[in-house]
Amino acid sequence: MTPPRLGYFTRLLDDVPPLERYRNALAQFVRAEELGFDTAWVAQHHFHSGEGGLPSPFVLLAQAAAKTSRILLATGIVTLPLEAPLRVAEDAAVLWLLADGRFELGIGSGGTATSFPPFGLAVEDRPAIYAAHKETLLRALRGDVLTTDGGALYPPAPQLADSLWEATFSASGAERIGREGNGLMLSRTQPRRDYTGRGSVGDQVPLVDGHAKALPEGVAQRVMASRSVLVVDTEEEARHWRAQGIARSVPQLAAQSVTIPEGASDAEVAAYLDLYVGTPAQVLAALAEDPILPRATDIVFQPHPVDPPHEVVLRSLELIATEVAPALGWAPQS
Repeated sequence: MTPPRLGYFTRLLDDVPPLERYRNALAQFVRAEELGFDTAWVAQHHFHSGEGGLPSPFVLLAQAAAKTSRILLATGIVTLPLEAPLRVAEDAAVLWLLADGRFELGIGSGGTATSFPPFGLAVEDRPAIYAAHKETLLRALRGDVLTTDGGALYPPAPQLADSLWEATFSASGAERIGREGNGLMLSRTQPRRDYTGRGSVGDQVPLVDGHAKALPEGVAQRVMASRSVLVVDTEEEARHWRAQGIARSVPQLAAQSVTIPEGASDAEVAAYLDLYVGTPAQVLAALAEDPILPRATDIVFQPHPVDPPHEVVLRSLELIATEVAPALGWAPQS
């Protein structure tokens, strides 16, 4: 079995000014490459600095491409309904060339309802807009004629269509992605309406199953499993950062009308949040219960929702590459 690719994902949520967020992310990508990581991912968010710090992923990844030489760069995701799909195709194609082919495009419909009205869109129309924009994007990437005088995407980048990723929370969405032969991006946690005291990554099994069954004959399955992981040296550090991750998750839980019962321990709440914070041994013990990781072609770790300082992230990257990922079957490329 081919070892999974190891990835680092950042939402650029350091508690620092915007410029420092961007510089930290670039430094983290450089360090991830030095440590042997295979991929580096960013997400796109608009308007809400506490949800995500990057509205322009192609700009940042172009800078990352100039600072690295091996690591593959990816978007997880571009919020396609809020973008002009032909411009996405053009930006992605230029980035793919500048990165010497080290770029993969991930798209999704987006999850922040309040971001749609400023773009002149109704959130209720999101599925239809996404479908239409994706069709236009794929026509461009595949080299279809787009103008009345024979014009097509320039520069051409048909490889981006072949390596396209899509995000979904639903089994029906995963089946559709599979039918189209695209890679399946799984979130770090599944949305829920009730407090269960247990994690949700097991709920992603039907998505992976449905995606696999729907794939066209001869198309290999690609599954990206994103997980919230922060690896530290001591249990004291783990307790501190675990508590911060929980505290920063409370507003989102409240918005979903989820109430944490009194007396629930941090360990129990972290398990519910699918939040893996601990020493290498502790994190590995928790990840061993994850039914998706053995099936993932891409295992991607992110420090959100803890979002600790830059130095803590760098140390976590080191511990992941040297102690955690090898135990999951990963090996750095020679």
